[in-house]
Amino acid sequence: MTGRLLAISDLHVGYAENRALVEQMRPTHPDDWLIVAGDVAERFADVTWALRTLSERFAKVIWAPGNHELWTPQNDPEQARGVARYEKLVDACRKLGVLTPEDPYAMWEDRLAIAPLFVLYDYSFWPKGATSTEQALEMAHAAGIVGTDEALLHPDPYAGRADWCAARLELTEARLAAVGGPTVLVNHFPVVREPTDVLWYPEFALWCGTTRTRDWPTRFGAEVVVYGHLHIPRTIWHDGIRHEEVSVGYPREWSKRATPPAQLRPVLEPPSENLPPAPRAATPRE
Repeated sequence: MTGRLLAISDLHVGYAENRALVEQMRPTHPDDWLIVAGDVAERFADVTWALRTLSERFAKVIWAPGNHELWTPQNDPEQARGVARYEKLVDACRKLGVLTPEDPYAMWEDRLAIAPLFVLYDYSFWPKGATSTEQALEMAHAAGIVGTDEALLHPDPYAGRADWCAARLELTEARLAAVGGPTVLVNHFPVVREPTDVLWYPEFALWCGTTRTRDWPTRFGAEVVVYGHLHIPRTIWHDGIRHEEVSVGYPREWSKRATPPAQLRPVLEPPSENLPPAPRAATPRE
């Protein structure tokens, strides 16, 4: 293999400016793989458009769902909710040749399992001062910081999003335990709490992950963790493992940055003798 493993997330192609960014995305080599770590769009047709566009250009596309793909907006002709919506997204991806959390993990250079995850969140990233999930949610509501998921991300047939999260954690943990080798973990939400420490509104962390994945990078041999959701693209290290936040975000966010938007983040490189010329635009490190 002579291509790179690249990553991007939070494309939000419902915005015309972001749709134009996707239209311009190209690999640097015919063998480049692309990770898309969720929040492609809210409307079903926009999700499939973006993934189709990218799958026609990259050697392999690997998708992990964000919360926005799981929304059921009133203006979307596709009104499936909860698990049914997720299953429709998985089916659409398979028709496009895009790998999902329900498919066998692809192997990078025959040594690393690329594992797209779908585990949601369970409100366990409490803000400072909270001693229970109930109190944490009360604090968030009092502060006026409530995830839109509460209105648009339906957990059907589960009683709640935390219940759906628990089921996904059990299923995913068993799959990862069976890998038996090094991995690249791909999740829309951060798998450790630390990336949320820089949020302007700490209450929003409740909708950003689960404490139950904290030891997954070390337990399951992750060489790198890829995530999005926070719209704070950067690299951090935790327990000696690199965590890459690869989001594009909304136009009002990326238009203020000095770096070019939607730069595909190199996650892994092939041997140096096989590298194609690097793109001229610098990869953002915010």
